[in-house]
Amino acid sequence: MHNADLQGNAPPMTNLPRIAIATGDPAGIGPEISLKAAMDPRVTRVCRPLLVGDRTAIESHARASALAPHWRFIAEPGDAVWDGHTVNVLESPIPGGGFAFGVADADHGRAALGSARRAIQAALAGEVEAVVAAPQTETSIAMAGIHFDGYPSFVARETGLDEHDVFLMHCFEDRRIAHCTLHCSVREAVDLITRDRVERVIRATDAALKQLAAPSRRIFVSGLNPHAGEGGLFGREEIEVIAPAIANAKAAGIDVEGPFGADTMFHKRDCGAYIVMLHDQGHITSKLLAFARTAGLAIGSPILFSSVAHGSAFDIAGKNLAKPDAMIEAIGRLANVGLEQQAA
Repeated sequence: MHNADLQGNAPPMTNLPRIAIATGDPAGIGPEISLKAAMDPRVTRVCRPLLVGDRTAIESHARASALAPHWRFIAEPGDAVWDGHTVNVLESPIPGGGFAFGVADADHGRAALGSARRAIQAALAGEVEAVVAAPQTETSIAMAGIHFDGYPSFVARETGLDEHDVFLMHCFEDRRIAHCTLHCSVREAVDLITRDRVERVIRATDAALKQLAAPSRRIFVSGLNPHAGEGGLFGREEIEVIAPAIANAKAAGIDVEGPFGADTMFHKRDCGAYIVMLHDQGHITSKLLAFARTAGLAIGSPILFSSVAHGSAFDIAGKNLAKPDAMIEAIGRLANVGLEQQAA
């Protein structure tokens, strides 16, 4: 965020980017952290937040958190009132209407994806400048019989792209970690790591760094195997797949280096982003260094979409214990991009 914004010298509210906040699984902490973030001065100074979710669930989370905002429940984003003290809620009802804290339920799974879908539709229509999603619960989504392997592929499908063309980038502090593969078995992930896919995630990462106005556009890419294969001793994916993809990207003018051993790469700091091959190579690093403070950015899509990198936390849902730090981090990053785009 701009320092001036943090100090309160923000542009008039009507000039701030509009960010839809999909409230996630209604039974988890999603509505709580979404509402707390939407009411936080660090958010309202840099954007116009629009909650998207079920009215009953959001009001229940507000009461449980001893919050009594001035509500405005709306059917269309254009009906929002941006007066600095109203909390606008674009209604996306829970199918069936049932709600309970901390319960896995198929309707809760449908509601989580329904709120994200409604927010994405608003972004595609130009009614908001960006979308931030609260955590979903894979168990509830699976109970609904819906295929879901993470927000990036969901965003891809909802925006008309191939599900493999949108990637996850973890963002915290000044670090960014993009993932070549995400929520699939390691056996399946190895098959997905092709020259084409590695080159596509490099290109998507480079485009994201430009969009984020990152101070550095240099990209470091990890290997798949221990010690990045140790010259072929521990596998040949680095030699036959990853290195050629890096060479192609470099020839296209992208500032990219690797492959490096994933266990040592993160000590290299003179870069804009890291790319890892597997879910755990990036997630373990993010959650060790910035637990509950990491935002997930979907890169490669036609809309700005981010999510929090933690779960629905059923055990503390409805207890006013959830912290909105990761949500505020995600909103702040996208608001900053929106402000930069408006100034351009």
